[in-house]
Amino acid sequence: QVRLVESGGGLMQPGESLRLSCVVLERHFFSANDMGWYRQAPGNQREFVASITRSGIADYADSVKGRFTISRDIAKNTVDLQMNSLKPEDTGVYYCNALSLELSDNWGQGTQVTVSS
Repeated sequence: QVRLVESGGGLMQPGESLRLSCVVLERHFFSANDMGWYRQAPGNQREFVASITRSGIADYADSVKGRFTISRDIAKNTVDLQMNSLKPEDTGVYYCNALSLELSDNWGQGTQVTVSS
């Protein structure tokens, strides 16, 4: 079992910025895996948001390109998601996970992001 702890969510207005953080408690697992952020809006399935490889190469869903930035800190075992120019459609519960566990049931509690005027 890999333990993932997400934080940083909140209630935001459109256009504002927010930074999410995820700690992976198993250090060796974190350093050995590509990591991603995902989100689940009410009534929808969980979807991919962004990923970052062990070497730092990032990839993004089209809906967040140019607005979100993913980063990882190996010393802290964290993967962050900087979200700028938030939109109401960014609302959802945000989760981090290793790409290798995307289809597993190993997920953290997530952190709620609500964008509303």
